[in-house]
Amino acid sequence: MYEMLNKRLSNVEEILIRKFNQYAKEVGAKHILTLGEPNFDTPEVMKQSAIKALEDGKTSYGTSYGNVDFRESIKAFEKRVNEVDYDISEIMITQGSTEGLTAALLAMLNPDDEVIILSPTYPLYKNVVALAGAKIVSIDISKNGFEVSRKMLEAAVTQKTKAIIITSPNNPTGTILSDESLFAVYEVVKEHNFFVISDEVYNQLVYTDRRLGFSKFQDIRDYIIVCQSLSKPYAMTGWRLGYMLAPLWFMKEVMKIHQYMVVAVNTFIQDGGVTALEYDVTPMVESYRMRRDYVVSRLLEMGLEFPNPEGAFYVLVSIEKYGIKSWDFCERLVLEEGVALVPGICFDADSHIRVSYCVDMSTLEMGLDGLQRFISKL
Repeated sequence: MYEMLNKRLSNVEEILIRKFNQYAKEVGAKHILTLGEPNFDTPEVMKQSAIKALEDGKTSYGTSYGNVDFRESIKAFEKRVNEVDYDISEIMITQGSTEGLTAALLAMLNPDDEVIILSPTYPLYKNVVALAGAKIVSIDISKNGFEVSRKMLEAAVTQKTKAIIITSPNNPTGTILSDESLFAVYEVVKEHNFFVISDEVYNQLVYTDRRLGFSKFQDIRDYIIVCQSLSKPYAMTGWRLGYMLAPLWFMKEVMKIHQYMVVAVNTFIQDGGVTALEYDVTPMVESYRMRRDYVVSRLLEMGLEFPNPEGAFYVLVSIEKYGIKSWDFCERLVLEEGVALVPGICFDADSHIRVSYCVDMSTLEMGLDGLQRFISKL
């Protein structure tokens, strides 16, 4: 029967992060540091905004672009925080950044087009590209301090290059691309004319002085697609609420994909989004910073190597010296210590494991205790 399916599905993997997370639960893991699921509840003011919207009868179809008041809030937010000015016609509400990224890639890709990614990377990108029949060109930036240079980019660009995807802060490393790296991307895009998809889901979870993202290069705005999510900074993962910023000419075309995927995002949750963009996430960021510092200190005590996480809530830890593949490492860690981490193979980094520290301190402490016991036996 499989021959009746889309042949491209054979090149698409299920989400390995969730597959391993489910395995860990099934075998009885006690300390789970896998998913990027904030342990905070959604702040009450956001919930009350959605509740009021329901009580006010906002239960009908909304426009495919999204509620006007939410798009106006996004316009003001982007101007205040990222110093860019988008008209509301260039803003589309999406079901999280995942739908936005998928719609953007499907709208721009033809078979055999090429998309550049900076590895280690989040697995969604390569799988959506594969579904579109296009190809991934991976640049391993782990050997370059998790930065990218113009020379590295030029070596990856061909006549088939359609886009590059950048994520900063990065999942799985927590690193932030420097201004020099962003400028290198800008120079190459300006010369060769291809899209930049900027996945900015963690851009409010930053522990250093915050720098402007790629959208600051407004002289090439016709090539810039920004995908954003409210999931991580506002602890709204279950709401599935995000947005896309894109030039009007592209937005009119990607809207066709968006309409047939979801028609329109739930109307009443968008009122919660309006409230969220006015909410100060500093206390949550400071909590993550405290956990980041604790995790880093523990990992250093264990003699482990990793890039310093400047944002998001992950650490990508090298296990190369143990000579064990990441899936085997994490599987043994679950079975022997009841601790679940994510195998680096999920991010094209098989000599690494990812620690998520958006869990409570007790889980962190016991999880890292188990990791320390485990590696002491290797």
